[in-house]
Amino acid sequence: MSTLENHAAHETPLILSLLFTPVNLVYALFTRIFNLFSRIFPFLPRVLNNVFARFGPQTRRRTFTSTNRRPLGPQDTSARFIREFTQEYGATTLPFSETGYARAFDLAKRDLKFLLVIPLSMEHDATDAYVHTILLSPTVTSFLSDPTNNILLWAGTLADSETYEVASQLRISTFPSACLIAHTPAVSSTAMSVIARITGTTTPTSFNATLAAAMSQHESSLSTVRAARAEQNASRSIREQQDSAYERSLAADRARAQQRREAEAAAARREKEALERQEKAARAAELLEQWRRWRAKRVLPEPDKEDKTAVRIQLRLEDGERVIRRFGREVEIEEVYAFVECFEMVRKRESGKEEEEKRQEQPEGFKHEYTFQLVSPMPREVYDLATGGKIGDRIGRSASLIVEKLVDVEMEEWSEELPS
Repeated sequence: MSTLENHAAHETPLILSLLFTPVNLVYALFTRIFNLFSRIFPFLPRVLNNVFARFGPQTRRRTFTSTNRRPLGPQDTSARFIREFTQEYGATTLPFSETGYARAFDLAKRDLKFLLVIPLSMEHDATDAYVHTILLSPTVTSFLSDPTNNILLWAGTLADSETYEVASQLRISTFPSACLIAHTPAVSSTAMSVIARITGTTTPTSFNATLAAAMSQHESSLSTVRAARAEQNASRSIREQQDSAYERSLAADRARAQQRREAEAAAARREKEALERQEKAARAAELLEQWRRWRAKRVLPEPDKEDKTAVRIQLRLEDGERVIRRFGREVEIEEVYAFVECFEMVRKRESGKEEEEKRQEQPEGFKHEYTFQLVSPMPREVYDLATGGKIGDRIGRSASLIVEKLVDVEMEEWSEELPS
C-alpha cells in the first residue's frame, strides 16, 4: 500500500507532460519502427551491438563477459576457456585441466590428488592484476606444475554456466578467489572437502605458502590412504595372478583330460579296427579254405599212363617240394594253377584221406585270385592266367615250372573286400 502512495506523490506536473508529449510520441514511433525491423531482420540488433561495443570500455574482455556465449559440453567449455585465456594473457605453462569440473573432481578423488579450483570473474577490476601477478608468476606456475605436488588445476570464467554453478557450490562470493579441494578420510572414506581458501589479492609467495600448508596438513592422511590402496591393489594383483594361474592349471588339466580321452578313443578305435581286420582275415581264410576244398573236388584226375598225349609237368612248389603231375593236353592252363593251389587237398583226396564232413560247396560271393604264377626258368617264360589257353598249346609235351609268388600280401590286407 505504501508503494502505491509513493507513486502518487511523484506524479509529473501537467505543464511538463504537455512539453514532453512530442518527445514521447517520437520515441514511441521510433521504438515501434525499430521493433518491426528487428522482427524482419533478426540479425540487426546483434550487428548494432557489435558496432557500439567497439567504442565502449572492456573491449578486450568481450569473449569472457559476453552474455551470448554458446553453451558447450564440459570438456569443450574448458578447452574454450584455455584458448581464450591464452588469447587474453598470452601463452602460459599453467597445467589447466582440459576437462569438465566433474571429471577433474573424479580424477582427484580417484588418484588422491589436490584439486585447485579458480573461477575468474572478468567483470572484477582486480582480475587482471590477479592473473598477471599471481597465476602467471613463475613461482606459482612452477609450484602448480610440479608433479610431486599432485595438483590438478581447474579454472573457468563465470560467463560459463558450469563455472558459475561450481562457484555457487563452493560458496565463492568474493573475487578473485581460489579453493583447494582434497580427499578427507577423517570425514568419511569418500569425502572430498575444501581444505583451503585464498580470497582477494595476495603475493605469489603467500599463495604458494597457503597451498603448501594445507597440503602438508592433509598429506599424511592421504599417504595412509595411498598405502592402503597400494596394498589393496597388490592383494588384488596377487589374487588375479593366482586366479589366472588356477585358470591356466584348469585349462591344462582339461587339455590333458581331452588328450587322454582322445588317446583312449584312438586306442579303442585301433583295437576295434584290428579286431575287425582279424575277423576279416579269419573269414577270408575260412572262405579260402572252403574254396580250396570245393575246387580240389573239381581238379581233374591224372590221365592214364597209356595216354601218350598227356603233358608231363614238373612243379617246384613255394616250399621247395618237387611234384610231377600229368595233365590232359586239352585242359585249360587254369587247371595247373588250381592243382598247385589245392595241392594238399588233392593229395589227401587221391590218397583217400579227405575229410568229407567239411563244407565243399563254392562260397557265395567269394572271388578267388591266385597269388602266384607259373614260370619256366630257362628260358624264362611266364605262363600267366590272363592269356589263358590249353595246356598242350601253352606248354607243349612237358615242362619244368617254378611256382613264383606274385606279391607277399598278408591275409587281412587282401581280404578287405570279402563278403561278410
